[in-house]
Amino acid sequence: MEKKGLVVAGLAGGSGKSVVSVGLTVALTRHGKNVVPFKKGPDYIDAGWLQLAAGNRCYNLDPYLMSRDTITASFYHRSQTAERIVVEGNRGIFDGVNVEGGYSTADLAVMLDLPVLLVVNCTKTTRTVAAMVLGCVQFDTRVNIRGVVLNQIGTERQRRLVTESVEHYTDLPVLGAVPRLKRDIFPMRHLGMIPHQEYVGSNQALDFLADLIEENVDLQRVERIMSPVSGSNYPIKYGRASCIKKKVRIGVLQDAAFQFYYSENLEALERAGGELVYINALKDRDLPELDGLYIGGGFPETSAKDLAANGRFRAAVKNGAEAGLPIYAECGGLIYLGRSIVIGDKEYPLTDVFPVRFGMSEKPQAHGYSIFMVEKENPFYPVGLEVKGHEFRYSTVLDWQGSDEQLVLKMKRGKGFLSGRDGLTKKNVFALYTHVHADGTSEWAQGFVDRCRL
Repeated sequence: MEKKGLVVAGLAGGSGKSVVSVGLTVALTRHGKNVVPFKKGPDYIDAGWLQLAAGNRCYNLDPYLMSRDTITASFYHRSQTAERIVVEGNRGIFDGVNVEGGYSTADLAVMLDLPVLLVVNCTKTTRTVAAMVLGCVQFDTRVNIRGVVLNQIGTERQRRLVTESVEHYTDLPVLGAVPRLKRDIFPMRHLGMIPHQEYVGSNQALDFLADLIEENVDLQRVERIMSPVSGSNYPIKYGRASCIKKKVRIGVLQDAAFQFYYSENLEALERAGGELVYINALKDRDLPELDGLYIGGGFPETSAKDLAANGRFRAAVKNGAEAGLPIYAECGGLIYLGRSIVIGDKEYPLTDVFPVRFGMSEKPQAHGYSIFMVEKENPFYPVGLEVKGHEFRYSTVLDWQGSDEQLVLKMKRGKGFLSGRDGLTKKNVFALYTHVHADGTSEWAQGFVDRCRL
């Protein structure tokens, strides 16, 4: 079967591209296609839903965190086994970090030479939709917009009028019209959609989305606008390491509290010689025999009661840290290594590896791309290294009783932990608010595994 793919983009956040992307992925899978999904930008939650829908790992393509060559190599290598490829964009199709739209979904579509399926929220509008679509078509002629899916359609009259207007003024086909739903299939909260790990009935939600797409989108026409994907002559950078002396066992906390892991990071650890052991911080009582521990981001605040209740596991993590176990923790993982977190009028104890109390704000405390410089010795990164990452958090630092010497990173862009610094260190523990992507920072996985070998 010919390998084909497309990019699903929207006019803005909330346009419905996640509903279409996930629904399209699970519908194609239902029809026997092997779908490999990708997510544009620094995103874990949408990627998790796409991964669940496809039954294959979802990969992130981020033009800010990764070079053009790295993105292209990742895309072609990781889609080798695919029959269909779905790339979900982020924000509006032309939204980037500057007036030229740098690092936008449009830029990514051009880079990968993929056509775009444009999803438009039609709430309280009809003919104006055609003007918006026409503007997108003419705004950047490098972008190959091949079809439109209407979303939030209220009546048959609205569907007919919008469809006729778009097809008359733009020559683009309207390939589907998703009705206004009585319930929000992807409820939102402070960091975006509810992750599938916390969603009650996630498999039923996927079945619902597959039915929704099959009933309201012409799946065959969508497949016809997809473009062939070759890449057979592109140099592959992601082959498994051929000579690994001895594998090291790296624990990965993966549960409702800790969910934010790039597939690329996990694969990078495996290529470097890591054997990954998945652990549930909410239910497991002890740490297994490990050479290192990776604690990703997530929602420790929504699981604070259960994390606090599992005192034996918290003690095991602290004892491991005190004994010199290499631990790398990001964002939610950093919080878990703190002394406690205050939510409302309650304070929940955590592992107490670092003397810091966290709180929660109603507004984002850091949101966007970041850059840090490694200024001091630490277990994982060489001094002088500059790393691009991203931050997205509502948590606050209420009380830090550690020393300045423990903060080894200087933020060149972004907020970090405290006073423009990040990277809390203690023995072989390294914790930071900044999320790092292994494809953009090749030193990350090798530094981690090398520390675990000592």
